[in-house]
Amino acid sequence: MAAPRTPAPARKILGRLSLPERTFLTEALRTETVGGVLLLIAAITALVWANVPMLHDSYETVGHFHLGPEALGLNLSIEHWAADGLLAIFFFVAGIELKRELVAGDLRDPKAAVLPVIAALCGMAVPALVYTLTNVTGAGSTDGWAVPTATDIAFALAVLAVIGTSLPSALRAFLLTLAVVDDLFAILIIAIFFTDRINFAALAGAVVGLGVFWLLLRKGVRGWYVYVPLALVIWGLMYNSGIHATIAGVAMGLMLRCTRHEDETSSPGEHIEHLVRPLSAGLAVPLFALFSAGVAVSGGALGDVFTQPETLGVVLGLVVGKTIGIFGGTWLAARFTRASLSDDLEWADVFAVASLAGIGFTVSLLIGELAFAGDAALTDEVKAAVLVGSLTAATLATVLLKIRNAKYRRLVEHEERDEDESGIPDIYEEDEPEYHLRLAALYERKAAEHRRIATEKAAARHALAEVPGGAGEEEQRRA
Repeated sequence: MAAPRTPAPARKILGRLSLPERTFLTEALRTETVGGVLLLIAAITALVWANVPMLHDSYETVGHFHLGPEALGLNLSIEHWAADGLLAIFFFVAGIELKRELVAGDLRDPKAAVLPVIAALCGMAVPALVYTLTNVTGAGSTDGWAVPTATDIAFALAVLAVIGTSLPSALRAFLLTLAVVDDLFAILIIAIFFTDRINFAALAGAVVGLGVFWLLLRKGVRGWYVYVPLALVIWGLMYNSGIHATIAGVAMGLMLRCTRHEDETSSPGEHIEHLVRPLSAGLAVPLFALFSAGVAVSGGALGDVFTQPETLGVVLGLVVGKTIGIFGGTWLAARFTRASLSDDLEWADVFAVASLAGIGFTVSLLIGELAFAGDAALTDEVKAAVLVGSLTAATLATVLLKIRNAKYRRLVEHEERDEDESGIPDIYEEDEPEYHLRLAALYERKAAEHRRIATEKAAARHALAEVPGGAGEEEQRRA
């Protein structure tokens, strides 16, 4: 008679990260958080620059100033260079992140990848649906359906840094993975839906350039002086092809090797990401925000955000659509894969992170410019709606995360505890005999130190009691 089959333990979602993933996450989020603070500063600077009467004209003059070789079709405005040129660096880093997630991160395991992929897809589909329904019922333009679909990870992490929330590493990793998948689909949306014309000769040249880039990588050729000029040529050809030039950045990022060989401490992709990420987060994205977020803000303009179907759809898409989409997608993924939430978390935590993902800034502003390129007034209004929606989502997330902040602090303290002083958190060593031996030796040293101190104190009291005329004799005379 066959023995009864033991049911497999239920898979946990948003559980403890592996130590390599946790180390990578800590380094990545540190850079993104600093970049996010710079992004906030740049956005505020743009708003002040564009709304102070004596400075407004200079903002327009600088943003519309053209430079670049006309013969190569690259005589662009400063604002255009920021959107098409600097953001290519941002998407290059996004491409590396995506490649790493696919070959070495959470997306490598199909079972683990289901959750963030479904959550990200729902987190893009529901905002698009909310925007479309709002504009169909309000007789508005549906051209901006993609504006509220993107999450700005740098802005979201900057909010976390400002409010001081100790979000557990599993939730931070979930947010980062969501943003990576989000960026992938945003890139596809830009490439498919916002390409009006195609110059096939330039596109063929860009494809050949990418082929050379890939071949040099496979041959192990090194040197920035080889790849940077080649990358600029590929970018220029991609721009002239009519496809958004940021696609060149993500394509080159996806070509880098992100797996380590035995003699390597980091893969080429990780090494280059480590070098380029500060440039992306600290310069490229803030400069884009500086020349894109400068919209006129007044009481009437803010009131119009909630009365026009296009702008109202953006706000509702970011605040309501993102939250419901990501939370609902996560719940559905857990429900149909028979997984359960980590014991340390509650569904309220997932809802709070989902609301934080409603902060859409960089890519939302870019898509807004592309969607309403022929209508400058509506473009500025949609930008204002992105700012209002992101601010509302940030406020909602702050309130929800603050409610659970005490719980988060306890979780983080548990994650960071290192009693054996090995430099590795105890939660990753508790099943190893060496950990308990180190802990026992540490306790023995502390016990020996306490025994020594106790012996010295007892000896001091005994010596004091035996001194003639000391405290002990004086007490006997009083008696």
